[in-house]
Amino acid sequence: MNLVWGFFLYTLVGFGLLSIPLFHKTSVGFLDNLFISTSAISTTGLVTVSVYDSYNFFGQLIVLGLFQIGGIGYMTLTTYYLLFTTKSITHWHNKIIGTEFTLPKTIKINDFIKSVIVFTAVMETLGAIGFYFAFKQEGMETLKAIWFSVFHSVSAFCTAGFGLFNDSFESYSSNIFINTIISVLAIAGSLGFIVITDLWYRLRGKSQSISFTTKIITYGFILLLFIGTALVYFAEPSVQNSNARFSESFFQAMTAMTTVGFNTISTGGLSLPILLFVTFLMYIGASPSGTAGGMKITTLTAMISVLKSRLVGQKRISFLNRTIPFERLYVATSTFILYTSIIFLFSFLLAFTENFDFERILFEVASALGTVGLSTGITGDLTEIGKVLVIVLMFIGRVGVLTFGFALINRKQKENENFIEDDLAV
Repeated sequence: MNLVWGFFLYTLVGFGLLSIPLFHKTSVGFLDNLFISTSAISTTGLVTVSVYDSYNFFGQLIVLGLFQIGGIGYMTLTTYYLLFTTKSITHWHNKIIGTEFTLPKTIKINDFIKSVIVFTAVMETLGAIGFYFAFKQEGMETLKAIWFSVFHSVSAFCTAGFGLFNDSFESYSSNIFINTIISVLAIAGSLGFIVITDLWYRLRGKSQSISFTTKIITYGFILLLFIGTALVYFAEPSVQNSNARFSESFFQAMTAMTTVGFNTISTGGLSLPILLFVTFLMYIGASPSGTAGGMKITTLTAMISVLKSRLVGQKRISFLNRTIPFERLYVATSTFILYTSIIFLFSFLLAFTENFDFERILFEVASALGTVGLSTGITGDLTEIGKVLVIVLMFIGRVGVLTFGFALINRKQKENENFIEDDLAV
């Protein structure tokens, strides 16, 4: 519950700051300020007003601060401060961080926190430098290029989906340099800090092999990204005659998988089959320890393992010849049911309040709950009730599953929805 109240407090603080007229270019309504604040702290990226046209530099800076906090977690920042000043953390902080990121037992909290901060700083700095040269090549003036570079680098790494271009990156769909920068940042952030820490342990000789968790996350991500890219490339009519067909196809699958929320082709113009598959990718998401949202690859893996064992009549539930403990399966199954039920419930409610095609409503719900930020263009036209429902969805997407994990911990089951750790029985 401390995480829930923490993010709720930051949302209110962001809302309060964004409501100050001094930070506006034009008048922004009460509900729109709350929507933007929630979207930023949840690193979703759905917007009801243009961030660039509605807020001045200081307003945009507040938005950046919110999705930076939301991306790496306010508890991570607090714990790092304690480590920096006192060289130690309390049992309470240890417990909170372990729950927020679902750490394998092979990774120490202290090393993990330091790697999160250092990796974030390095990636966002490199991303900003890359963006700066890319924007300068496009003819952007220096000061604007600096600010746009910093803003979009942080947004991409935190998979926040906030941009200062009103068409996202559709104008740069053929710019391979910009597409590559976004993709590298988003994939690095979404694959997760567990993967990065695990690889760092391996390089430094602290571990003899890559953990099972990292293998599951990496294999699953690559497979889904490949399938998504191939489907868009071969089955989406809007990219068939494009000179940047492959990069647009890859980017569309990548942005849904990493939940970064940027787009280089019109999401509202996607054909129905591809729109539904992109919805599925947003539903799954990426790593349980990164900046991405979604149900998570590990939960999907658990469901596949359960199905496989039932089909072959096998009592032992395993994946890649590793037995999955029942405690993890219980949590993963509960997460799957909870996540799917929320999507159904809010799609049902929005179907009452909004006058849009159902596939667009379903897409909006999956994007909000998965903290993705992609939209078919209906966000700004939502009714006030619809905006409130999406605000609730975005907040649940950031902290709802964590609340569920806390409930399990209170019952002395120390895992949350991400079931795979490195002490699996073999």
